[in-house]
Amino acid sequence: MTPGTIHGVGLGPGSQDLMSVRADRLIRGATHVAYFRKKGRRGHARSIVEGLLAPDAIEIPLEYPVTTEIPFDDPLYNELLAAFYENSVAQLREIAEAGCDAVVLCEGDPFFYGSFMHLYTRLQGRVPVEVVPGITGMSAAWTATGQPVTWGDDIMTVLMGTLPEATLVEHIARTDALVVMKIGRNLAKLQRALAEAGREQEAWLIEYAAMPQQRIRPFREVGDSVPYFSIVVIHGNGRRP
Repeated sequence: MTPGTIHGVGLGPGSQDLMSVRADRLIRGATHVAYFRKKGRRGHARSIVEGLLAPDAIEIPLEYPVTTEIPFDDPLYNELLAAFYENSVAQLREIAEAGCDAVVLCEGDPFFYGSFMHLYTRLQGRVPVEVVPGITGMSAAWTATGQPVTWGDDIMTVLMGTLPEATLVEHIARTDALVVMKIGRNLAKLQRALAEAGREQEAWLIEYAAMPQQRIRPFREVGDSVPYFSIVVIHGNGRRP
């Protein structure tokens, strides 16, 4: 039997009209649709495609065993997630080996800090797997500010708020344009790092980029908490004619 294909489909930042034509076609025609979610939640990826799935599509929720309950540098964290990804791959392989295609819904772009990458590397060489790129959340965020993020020879740096404070300070101070993701409980650390690097006044916070509740404000106006879907942007100011 010819195996089916596992498609990792980028959904973009959260609005259906920012999905690609290929993504839309695959999702509407899918017989099997898998998506990541936190236990007890519907899952953001599943919410994005509401109304697009075929009535008889088989849904396969892939529920994380852990998210923020234990530190990501705890050995147990990697152990639990590795087992989770292996189990998810087993489910998808079973579908593909039965001759069926499956779509895995991926927020943003599947190859940009996404969970699908961990499935992709495990699926390669076992069953056919293809990837449909998507607009990243950071692209939607800087577009929402109404300002170009890079000019000329600007160097752009993407940081995770989970990095050590000293590392954040070092990179923030020496880059031209900046994006910071995974802020959440790392907000206070990021506030200190931006202040120490002398760039707090240049920073913008974008909440829920490209979603109905989108909000943009100077980072200096942020209090002591931000929503999960939040990104910090500093615009470059490089060479131009």
